[in-house]
Amino acid sequence: MLLFPLPDGFTAERMRPALTTAVLRLPEQLRRSLTWDQGREMAEHTQFTVDSGVQVYFCDPRSPWQRGTNENTNGLLRHYLPKGADLGRLDQTALDGIAAELNGRPRQTLGFKTHPHRHSRGVALTPETANDSATTTLRPLFGGRGHE
Repeated sequence: MLLFPLPDGFTAERMRPALTTAVLRLPEQLRRSLTWDQGREMAEHTQFTVDSGVQVYFCDPRSPWQRGTNENTNGLLRHYLPKGADLGRLDQTALDGIAAELNGRPRQTLGFKTHPHRHSRGVALTPETANDSATTTLRPLFGGRGHE
């Protein structure tokens, strides 16, 4: 999971460069493909693929089961950031911390292993948080429920 704010709005013109920058922070072996829903924010997906080398696939309309892990992760993310929360209120370090904590959760789709166990210690974490994610404890933000 990568989190980043779009302080000037949620448009394709703003999404493409921000997503490209975020994706290029990942290790190369994780930059294979991206599955997205039908949102307008990915209207520049062809240029994103040219810029990043990451192929974009789209789900069928109104078919969230085609992105089951993503839908589950969105639900977990709501514990920290309610839908529609202004990510611009948080700095990148805070967003990276939330992502690291969620990336460190065991997943049924990974045989109840975590992303770091499945790949390598730093693969699914941002470079800034890879070394300390095991000791980072975050509190829910914006009145979220947190998780056990």
